[in-house]
Amino acid sequence: MPGKNLSREEARDRAAIIRVESYRVHLDVSAAADPGRPTFRSTTRISFDCAEPGATSFADLLAPEVVAVELNGLALDPAEVFDGARVALPVLAAHNELTVVAECAYSRTGEGLHRFVDPVDGETYLYTHYEPADARRVFANFEQPDLKAPFTFTVTAPAGWDVYANAVHERITDGGAARTWEFAPTRPISTYLTAVVAGPYHVVRDHYSRELPDGTVLEIPLAATCRRSLAAHFDADEILTVTKQGLDYFHQEFDYPYPFGKYDQCFVPEYNIGAMENPGCVTFREEFVFRSKVTEAAYETRANVILHEMAHMWFGDLVTMKWWDDLWLKESFADFMGSYAQIGAGTRYRSAWITFANRRKAWAYRQDQLPTTHPITADIRDLEDAKLNFDGITYAKGASVLKQLVAYVGAESFFEGARAYFRKHAFGNTVLDDLLDALEETSGRDLRSWAASWLQTSGVNTLTPEVAADADGRITELAVRQDGSPLRPHRIAVGLYDRAADGALLRTDRFELDATGERTVVAEAAGRPLPALVLVNDDDLTYCKVRFDERSLETLRAGLGDLADEAGSDGPSLARALAWSAVWNLTRDGLMPTRDYLDLVLRFAGRESDVGVLQSLHQQSAGALALYADPARRADYGSALAECALRELSQAAPGSDHQLAWARFLADTATGADHLRLLRGLLDGTDRIDGLAVDQELRWTFWLALAAHGRATTAELAAELERDHTASGRRQQTHCLAALPTPGAKAAAWSAVVDSDELPNALVEAQIAGFNQPGQRELTAAYAGPYFEMLESVWAERSIEIAMRIVAGFFPRYQTTPATLAATDAWLAGHPDAAPALRRLVLECRDDLARALRAQECDAG
Repeated sequence: MPGKNLSREEARDRAAIIRVESYRVHLDVSAAADPGRPTFRSTTRISFDCAEPGATSFADLLAPEVVAVELNGLALDPAEVFDGARVALPVLAAHNELTVVAECAYSRTGEGLHRFVDPVDGETYLYTHYEPADARRVFANFEQPDLKAPFTFTVTAPAGWDVYANAVHERITDGGAARTWEFAPTRPISTYLTAVVAGPYHVVRDHYSRELPDGTVLEIPLAATCRRSLAAHFDADEILTVTKQGLDYFHQEFDYPYPFGKYDQCFVPEYNIGAMENPGCVTFREEFVFRSKVTEAAYETRANVILHEMAHMWFGDLVTMKWWDDLWLKESFADFMGSYAQIGAGTRYRSAWITFANRRKAWAYRQDQLPTTHPITADIRDLEDAKLNFDGITYAKGASVLKQLVAYVGAESFFEGARAYFRKHAFGNTVLDDLLDALEETSGRDLRSWAASWLQTSGVNTLTPEVAADADGRITELAVRQDGSPLRPHRIAVGLYDRAADGALLRTDRFELDATGERTVVAEAAGRPLPALVLVNDDDLTYCKVRFDERSLETLRAGLGDLADEAGSDGPSLARALAWSAVWNLTRDGLMPTRDYLDLVLRFAGRESDVGVLQSLHQQSAGALALYADPARRADYGSALAECALRELSQAAPGSDHQLAWARFLADTATGADHLRLLRGLLDGTDRIDGLAVDQELRWTFWLALAAHGRATTAELAAELERDHTASGRRQQTHCLAALPTPGAKAAAWSAVVDSDELPNALVEAQIAGFNQPGQRELTAAYAGPYFEMLESVWAERSIEIAMRIVAGFFPRYQTTPATLAATDAWLAGHPDAAPALRRLVLECRDDLARALRAQECDAG
């Protein structure tokens, strides 16, 4: 479609002449509950100035039909000025008034205005999601982040609905079967940050107030919403508690009053991402409304996301990047602040940095070793590039580097620089240099070289200790070797660990220093007793992969579970989490055989007190079994993991988070008849484990395991859906049906996604997840050829969100053979002109496959 993929150059040219004064948008969704109405009426009035009168430009709009276009009082023929993606604007005046009336399409992909019908009660719900550029699916606009403006929304909706937007509503006008909601103008924001949520949502309201330094009181109305059928599960009090703690903390640290009036948090169905920072109207995926028992790690994750989105109110909403090159200016900061604020705000979640080290950085390390890695400040040529750069580099690596920056300049200098940045650029747009200027002024440090090393280059460094000792067992030299290109300055802590009287591995010494160049000597360590373990990057100050000297590695092999942060503690340990992260990276890099990693899991995972770390170990060991294990040994490894899961499940405290985690892991690893019989017995009540509540979500977990092993029938899955006749139940049943080990099930799942675009985004995801089962390699092998044949047509015909899911999800990842690698290389070689974003996805899948083959070779050796 011409012009659909806006380029950076086009955006720069438009920003050079256009300044937007205001938007007035009216959406008529009064017939949204009618499934026969695929569109809604959208009327947009834009007031804007042009610096070059007589110039031409364009507005963005993706709509099935444009009804009318008027520019400065002159009616334009839609057939002449609208090409399906852009509205041509000829002969602009110094000041302009543009009106566009369109029929816009309701979305089933989570892009634009998404429409969802609740199977429980038949109610219809709407919400918008735009990032990076889908506001144009709902109203005509200038779709780029640096053309900010105030927005005034008016929404006509069914009479029984509530409507939420970025600002407070000023009046509601009754019109019989419909009501019209008129909202106050917003402060200047970018198009992608606007939002509308509409439907019969259940709402819980609260209020936040804070006295400001000038003596005035800031009043912020709070609301939390979800679908009515989820109201019984909605723990809004906990959500609002974290919200208030976050508002207290960010006001303290940022010293800039929350600028967007109210603060609504809407939990919405079939959402593509975790959450979105729409100012005044934050949207979250409704899976954060927990229908069944979850572990404390799930609540911690939700709190992190709440604080992440709240940090965006300043980093991203108040001050916004000019173009997507500087996406990190919002996402890296929000990712960092999500963890930082969990501790600083005094929430009950005290393991935030352990989770960050164990989960977020694992995402970054993987992304940064792909051939498509990029600097944190990326080269974003167009909107397709932007879509793919919401990745582990922009989020987790950027957050890791900010943690390094705080250690480098000091927390007070960092936050004082942030305060200056907000004051200077409020409601404006910035680039990297704007932030560096503020931080240099407050810290007194030259950050240009730091930025060049950390923000403008790609790749991850590896830090390895080199230890020499004398005959008396004392260190003669301890040095840190840095590998990787480029070499970077690292602020690190080096910890020495030794056995205590009770057998625990405890830190005896800690040295903090700057590691630069290829080799840095830790001078203070000379003369200390040779420890059992040297941990570089202790306390996780920098972003790097950690290696071990041979003595330290043997210590971990013998007693990784003995690592503790303090004497007598069997609680969560950051040092232990870092050790787990390091041995996982060794396994992924093909330097530690998969059997050795799995042996560590079998011996020590049961002693892991942090349930979030434990769940990561479960996920990683399942991935290692599926992808990195020698195929000849895979069955034996799987049986050992399942037996471990059964043993730990039987020994876990009744009703504990660990018991639930081990029950889920048993379902993931169950292969033997005895394990599968136990799962069925737990489902039908003939078996029982003290304290284990087999609630609805756990039932579906067990059904998926039975389905994937051919131990469930379609009739049984239909009966379970009748028991759980909800949107979640429908997704879960779809997942299970696609997982059945039959040619018909695979053909049906493939066809439902590839041959049709009728499924909504949530069911597309469920079909793909069920199709690709690691134990069904023979069944799915026949689809490797069709996969490569359909790539370009899928990319051309589907929305980018759905196309990304199909390309990544259907890749034959479990066909870990040289033949699959060769087929991938052949497609890449034969399609050099394919869309760059499509090639990037295939390249990343190819790299994962090559890594798996190397790891299998290491394990076989």
